[in-house]
Amino acid sequence: MSVRTYNPSVRVGNWNEDLCLEEDLLKDFLEKKENGELMIHKTKNLSSKLLQPVQLTEHEDGKIRFGDQICLFNLSLQENLAINMADSHLFEAEQVQPCGVSSSAILQPCNRNVFVVTSIDGNNQDGDHLNYGQKFLISTLTGFGGSLKLTSDTATFMKNAKKSRLQEVCLTTDYSYLSQWEILHYDPQQRLETEGTPVSANQKVMINHCKTNQRLCALPEFGFRTSFGREHEVVAHTFLDSHKAEKPQNHFALIAYNNKDE
Repeated sequence: MSVRTYNPSVRVGNWNEDLCLEEDLLKDFLEKKENGELMIHKTKNLSSKLLQPVQLTEHEDGKIRFGDQICLFNLSLQENLAINMADSHLFEAEQVQPCGVSSSAILQPCNRNVFVVTSIDGNNQDGDHLNYGQKFLISTLTGFGGSLKLTSDTATFMKNAKKSRLQEVCLTTDYSYLSQWEILHYDPQQRLETEGTPVSANQKVMINHCKTNQRLCALPEFGFRTSFGREHEVVAHTFLDSHKAEKPQNHFALIAYNNKDE
């Protein structure tokens, strides 16, 4: 096999063809650069769209309603639930594709960490109160967000979270019972009496997966690097203390105000 051992400017062998190939490669590169078709441009464009600011939905009474745009804030890690697309998808995708989720230190509301409170059957109209114990969907934004649904299922040998091997949480296009969640009061002794009452924004709550009865959880001991910095794994798993109450990694708040300064 022949191997070129000299620079094309050294006129050895088929030097004219080598020079033409070098010129063609340079022309292709400059054309892609001008049209924004280079891989770095595609990645930057999608990343900038993911980080584009979004306004959260605020109400004077401080209650959560269907159709609201909110952040899911983990009180233990002080991080938001966020879309976690694989780097390979960031290169080519024009909108958010089915992927995993993580807890991110980016607290500014943006396309990546804002979710929509969605009715499961259309019986609840936008503006209706979300109540404790009421089933609902957690969706990404429409349009660029892809309207994906936060989904989970029982952990198996073949399907589980990559690092902790606990119950995986991900975003999918399909809607099923696996996508249904409910809000529970953080105090187990008050759950019965608060069931059916409106959920307040910016208060400590539990986000429970209806099928498996496992709480949404951010794991501080399982961190990993992403294109947006170091983040933590999110699963559906209930951690209980000696009093049968959920531990801090299960504590979330539905953030619905736009002047968050943490």
